[in-house]
Amino acid sequence: MPPVTDASNVYSDAGANMLSPAAQAAKPLVYVPHSGSGDVYVIDPATFQVVDRWHAGTEVQHVVPNYDMTALYATDDIGNTITPIDPVTGGHGDRIPIVDPYNMYFWPDGSAAVSVAEAQRTLVFYDWHTWQEVGRLPVPDCGGVDHADFTADGKIAVFTCEFAGRVAVVDVAHRTLLRTIDMPVRHTHMGPQDIKLSPDGQRFYIADSDEGGLWVLDGAATAVIGQIPLAAGTHGIYPSRDGTKLYVSNRIAGTVSVLDAATGTVEATWPIPGGSPDMGGVTADGSQLWLSGRYNREVYVLSTTDGHLLARIPVGNGPHGMCIWPQPGRYSLGHTGVTR
Repeated sequence: MPPVTDASNVYSDAGANMLSPAAQAAKPLVYVPHSGSGDVYVIDPATFQVVDRWHAGTEVQHVVPNYDMTALYATDDIGNTITPIDPVTGGHGDRIPIVDPYNMYFWPDGSAAVSVAEAQRTLVFYDWHTWQEVGRLPVPDCGGVDHADFTADGKIAVFTCEFAGRVAVVDVAHRTLLRTIDMPVRHTHMGPQDIKLSPDGQRFYIADSDEGGLWVLDGAATAVIGQIPLAAGTHGIYPSRDGTKLYVSNRIAGTVSVLDAATGTVEATWPIPGGSPDMGGVTADGSQLWLSGRYNREVYVLSTTDGHLLARIPVGNGPHGMCIWPQPGRYSLGHTGVTR
């Protein structure tokens, strides 16, 4: 992982409006993929209006920015394709064949893209310039391999195993499985899902939907060291632009928990009445939190000042891994816009 400006904050180079040249060239848009209807809705964040929609496959899960932020990709795991999106225009191109791209990440040194092939319990590596496959790593004991994050130095990746109640720890340079770590309570229906590194790099926070809270893993990814109870359906974790807070979506409870990112202390709970907040992110200036309403065919926009609801935007069937673009940062680690 390229070193950050502030060693005490891994998010210090992804602060408010710290846009790379590629991100500066992007048209501000929000891309909403739908696992139920296989299409992507495009929202203008200035007006909260849907301005485009197009079919992108069978079960479109996430919209993922590539490593240098020059392209976005809509991932269709059932159709085994990704659809490239030009962030400058919002236009899309022809689908590219990829093995089971449920989710997608990029190695911190830019050496490879990783298709998280959930159904196959495999990480599939690609040259993201050509989209030629360059290797595979089976993770047979990681049912529901899903979300990931990296240690502060970028040498280790931690992938959550939603249907196995554990995480898989991977050596980035050698692309080998180092170990798996069971959660203290192993939920295998909707267990470990999203994961985010604390700003100081000393802890990973792991969302567990069935547990209704976060597990805390040490920063070297060797042991679970704590637990933070939240609410039913804890799913997505998003840092504030200054790295001082974490916004955690609870999609069954219909709330967002606001945590002190350094200590894990819950500071506030923001209700979304009748909602199912799932995945999304914070705007480039840090003023808004956007989340897909997974079970309600809508998108939520909240003020990060006090959590009040700015908009509920009707969308399609099963809105999932929504990407708010552009995002600050020097490079992208993938997912829906995890940057450093």
